[in-house]
Amino acid sequence: MRLKGEIPVENEEEGEEEKGRDVNSLLRGVGFHQPQKLVVGYALTSKKKKSFLQPKLLGLARSKGVFFVAIDLNRPLSDQGPFDILLHKLSGNEWCDLIEDYKQKHPEVIVLDPPKAIRHLHNRQSMLQDVADLDLSEYDGKVGIPRQLVITKDPLSIPYEVTKAGLSLPLVAKPLLVDGTAKSHELFLAYDQFSLPELEPPLVLQEFVNHGGVLFKIYVVGESIKVVRRFSLPDVTKCELAEVAGLFRFPRVSCAAATADDADLDPSIAELPPRPLLERLAKELRRRLGLELFNIDMIRQLGTKDVFFVIDINYFPGYGKMPDYEHIFTDFLLSLVQNKYKKRHAT
Repeated sequence: MRLKGEIPVENEEEGEEEKGRDVNSLLRGVGFHQPQKLVVGYALTSKKKKSFLQPKLLGLARSKGVFFVAIDLNRPLSDQGPFDILLHKLSGNEWCDLIEDYKQKHPEVIVLDPPKAIRHLHNRQSMLQDVADLDLSEYDGKVGIPRQLVITKDPLSIPYEVTKAGLSLPLVAKPLLVDGTAKSHELFLAYDQFSLPELEPPLVLQEFVNHGGVLFKIYVVGESIKVVRRFSLPDVTKCELAEVAGLFRFPRVSCAAATADDADLDPSIAELPPRPLLERLAKELRRRLGLELFNIDMIRQLGTKDVFFVIDINYFPGYGKMPDYEHIFTDFLLSLVQNKYKKRHAT
């Protein structure tokens, strides 16, 4: 496969046979014998490129015949490639329309992921609805979402709306829209009714659930899942709630906080959610959301063993912080092509 775009050429001759071996053997197994390279065109923000396209990933992928090629945003997308997979994380209606048009003209290219499906996660009201509709009681646990309220305007009405909805303090306040900026991932903890009008709509208010200060970040890459523990907001006692007032601002907690995997934690807090529950949750959300690349932020209600709450879902998260992400992601890309050719061969 030849490219009009640019492929890294360092050490091109050394180990060339080894570079393509995984892709070639993969395709031979489903009836394709010509040498192939798997070409992944990517359109990522500079921050995402730096965190995701690390040398170890690029080297491992190249050794298996997988090449990442930058998409030039100053040239028509149709003039670039050909690509086997298009990997993207850019926002804006213009970009989304461009991808939709490209997919219609090039149905053979695998797009990760469909822009319309990604948009579903740009709104915190809609992103959790699919979780609320799930019933996973037969999979060793219960998964739900915190009680929440959406406020779109008039901050002065927030205390009334909170009382009307019957929400209990403290409340976590998050921006309603997720636009990729740091501000869209900031949150506030409101301890009293008097501080609520200081918030800036549009926003989502969630009842705070004590969870031992530990959050489970569940990375989803196709059928693969990886779970890590992260420190989160500390529990709020009744005494503290009675004595503390005001709004407290926090940065992007699950991203900025240090890992809790090696911390000396109470086993009842540190124990990971049951694997069958996580696998079913990830499978159902992949199907309902129509996405392959996302992570789920989940907490366990303090004092329980099997009651969990999903508090956020993020598209194409910081995989560079996921253990062994290089192997998981490379194998995932190879499996996409394998499945595509299997389907084509079956028909």
